[in-house]
Amino acid sequence: MREKLIEILKDCCPDVDFETETSLIDDGILESLDIVTIVTDIMHTFGVTLSVDDLLPENFNSVDDMLRLIGSKL
Repeated sequence: MREKLIEILKDCCPDVDFETETSLIDDGILESLDIVTIVTDIMHTFGVTLSVDDLLPENFNSVDDMLRLIGSKL
């Protein structure tokens, strides 16, 4: 699951090291349009539904945060 997520993220932002970055939102690395693209790809790839309530900065600050979110929806 981690590899698929990183592939989604790299497609969106190829210059970011998603393995080590832990403040993707807090540091402004991911912007709102990036999040829209990532959320759409996550829902399609993993077959989960994310609601507006899930679109919190703490759910998208790192790969691990996103994996926790996806796991909670499976």
